[in-house]
Amino acid sequence: MSDASVEAALRSDARLVVIEAPAGTGKTYQAAGYARETAGVLQDGRRILILTHTHAACGVFAARTAGMGSRVRIGTIDSLCAQIATAYHRALDLPADVTAWSRAQGPDGFDQLARKVQSLLTHSSAVAGALAARYPVVICDEHQDASDAQHGVTTALGIAGARMLIFGDPMQSIYGTAAERQAQQLRWQGLIRSADLADALDRPNRWESGSPALGAWILAARRTLADGNRIDLRGARPSGLQIIEAENQAPRHGSYQLGRDERRQIDAIVRARARLLVLSSHNATVRGLNAFWDRRIPIWEGHTRDALSGLIAACRRHENDAPAIARALCHFVQGVGIGFTATNYGNDLTREVETGCTARRRAKPALIQQLAGCLVQSPNHVGVGRALTMLHGFMGSEPTFQDISIDLRREFHEARRL
Repeated sequence: MSDASVEAALRSDARLVVIEAPAGTGKTYQAAGYARETAGVLQDGRRILILTHTHAACGVFAARTAGMGSRVRIGTIDSLCAQIATAYHRALDLPADVTAWSRAQGPDGFDQLARKVQSLLTHSSAVAGALAARYPVVICDEHQDASDAQHGVTTALGIAGARMLIFGDPMQSIYGTAAERQAQQLRWQGLIRSADLADALDRPNRWESGSPALGAWILAARRTLADGNRIDLRGARPSGLQIIEAENQAPRHGSYQLGRDERRQIDAIVRARARLLVLSSHNATVRGLNAFWDRRIPIWEGHTRDALSGLIAACRRHENDAPAIARALCHFVQGVGIGFTATNYGNDLTREVETGCTARRRAKPALIQQLAGCLVQSPNHVGVGRALTMLHGFMGSEPTFQDISIDLRREFHEARRL
């Protein structure tokens, strides 16, 4: 197990290569390097396909393969399923807008879509074969997070002739229940058994220039956990690892509160570092921590865009219904931040839209009327994008809008691009 052996495995003739890649061991470097090398020699319009699970990961791979143009296609596995389903929506008994259909099904809508696509590829060798011919090499990133249906889609591409290079780490699985965790672990173990070549990255590249001892300790701790044992934090620790014990004293779930002495230690760390990563097991605790530090530490939204998905679905469903679009906009802003309450902004905005912005307004009501005017003029996603951009400007320049604070900044700015 080494960088060299993984490089050799990726460049071998094996049809299914599985690489176990702990965080910080160079997975993206290896995958992107192979993609650049291989895409440069592909002909006849064939491409390398890189499938990820998050938009953030797509951005990382795009930066690492810059200059390859259309020879490398990068997207989430959900986007691939949507593309296939859109082309064959009649055969799948789906509407033409399969993305809107998926969102309308609720939280598992895209998994329902993946199951339909898996069935299509399993039963139609022509469709699966056409995809494998277009994408003769498929790189799957963070595959431990693939659902059973998503795994079935990638398996069908491999059966159809595509060379599959799969990276993942079962220790980083995202799961909701113990049963889901067990299912994911069994799926990963089955994938290892079926691989033509299986290898692992085990060099802590991320820490080599800063604290190699810390990197070695982290990978050793990972092996300890993988073996079902506990990590002993009482003994000698590497330089760079500091442990502060602080008990959350908040009286209700999702909140965060510390004693004075414990808070003093943690606040000192927050003040001393321009960049800080805080991890939590639950979204509710993330919001509590965000409030605890007066929103100085931004929330990272790398995996989902729940409020944005709801806003887009509402724009599709209520196009040309300005009051409904206004309510959807208010719900979105309330979902990604604080301060934009119904009493202070939302009710007035909706009322202005319902009356066509005909009344004469001054001061703050006039500004709210300007927002409403965007929706009256364009009661669709375009009007929403314009209104959110205007709201962003008001938040930075108008005192009466400075009580609004956006917590999910990336999601808010992506909605402005509508």
